[in-house]
Amino acid sequence: MTSTTYLELSEEGGGAHKFYEVTLDGTDVTIRYGRIGETGQARTASHPTVAKAEATAARKIAEKRRKGYEPAVVGVRKRRAVTRRTIVSQRSTANLAPVLWRFRSGSPAFGIFVDDERCWVGNERGDVYTLSHQGTVTARYGLPDGVKCIVADDFWIYAGCDDGKVYDLGAKIPHVAYEISEDVDIFWLDIHDGVLGVSDVAGRITVIDHEDEFQWSRRSSGDSAWMVRHDEAGVYHGHSRGVTMYDAGTGDERWTVPTSGAVLFGWQEGDEVFAATARNSVDRISKGGAHRSTYRCDGAVFSCAASPDGRYVFAGDNHSSVYCFSRDGRRLWKLATGCGSAYSMQFHQDRLYIVTTDGSLACVDASEEAILAAERGTVPEPVSVKAPSWDAVTPATELETVRSSELVADDGIVVECVDDGGRLRIRVVSEGYDPTLRVQFPKDIRRAGARYVVSEVLTSGSGGFYRVRGDIRRLG
Repeated sequence: MTSTTYLELSEEGGGAHKFYEVTLDGTDVTIRYGRIGETGQARTASHPTVAKAEATAARKIAEKRRKGYEPAVVGVRKRRAVTRRTIVSQRSTANLAPVLWRFRSGSPAFGIFVDDERCWVGNERGDVYTLSHQGTVTARYGLPDGVKCIVADDFWIYAGCDDGKVYDLGAKIPHVAYEISEDVDIFWLDIHDGVLGVSDVAGRITVIDHEDEFQWSRRSSGDSAWMVRHDEAGVYHGHSRGVTMYDAGTGDERWTVPTSGAVLFGWQEGDEVFAATARNSVDRISKGGAHRSTYRCDGAVFSCAASPDGRYVFAGDNHSSVYCFSRDGRRLWKLATGCGSAYSMQFHQDRLYIVTTDGSLACVDASEEAILAAERGTVPEPVSVKAPSWDAVTPATELETVRSSELVADDGIVVECVDDGGRLRIRVVSEGYDPTLRVQFPKDIRRAGARYVVSEVLTSGSGGFYRVRGDIRRLG
């Protein structure tokens, strides 16, 4: 006989909005959980007897009831709406910036990350593209919901999406790395050494470890927290009242610096953070909590960036203009993007990369010679990059299977999924690794008892766990 218990937890004011379902079928217990209005994730565990299965189901239900979950009917409570940042983008009257190339992704874009090899862009439709620095499209991914941001953590690239999940984009196929079930509406996120910091609509900051387990959460004095930056010392949280720094390990507040307006974006370089505000400014703040400089723009600032040496600070306003300032606050130039207002930006090797309200990823030549020419009205004709008609690579839980007999030396590292008190953990089986250390591994492909072959296993920066890198295959 099969029995199902369905519970929901829904809080007012931007709190939790999730479900938990326990199905008992003989000796099998299936747990399904996720955000209300979505399919969620499911896992099934088999038990030696019906009595033990019943005890497990009862324990799981009791745990959730103690946390505030209540019995509910599937489909009555609806999925909450997702907040979109809205800019009424106005045309800039400044001279055009020297845009070298422009790629139209097809939908307003928030997500951007640039490194020495490629440029990433993710938009509200869930499309993620990679391009070369010369403007050639090299890959396309399709995620289930809008991309809020793209962040890097050493070798690893992650996309935070409106479905409450964070996807690892480091392999051929995207996989779920984190599920932010506590937060209804992610505004921004950042990851440092596998530890995730998430800011949300209610002005909260929540920190989750490499195993997607809750560490701590704090409510700021403001709301609409669009900024979170993370390093080994702390989490820097920008909200409607300013920027607050919390100790990375304990969550204790270390300092708060008021800003001239609500923080709409944040950046960090070295020992400083930069907060773009709705009051036409960017504030430079030391990681010790000292306000150092203010950079004045002519409109609300929706994105900012800095050069690695801190010599230049960049900003993008809601009038489709981009700015460059010297360290001491002097405005060096202001130019028009020609493709909408910049939602996000990054400076890399004399180029300013922006993603905009019309969905463009644009590459601006920010060298001194190009800017001087642009201020005189001379700019290159931007190359219009076309997206190839490739099918997007989408998340999948089915993996390529390889047999043990097919493996050769140096063909990868073998890891194993084990059930640890109802939690699926990963440990390394191959020789030369510490079997007591857990492994950060995608959540959506964990199966109790399964073994996998991964390209690499690397020790985390803290030395407390392992991280997999590259492609993952199921060992048959």
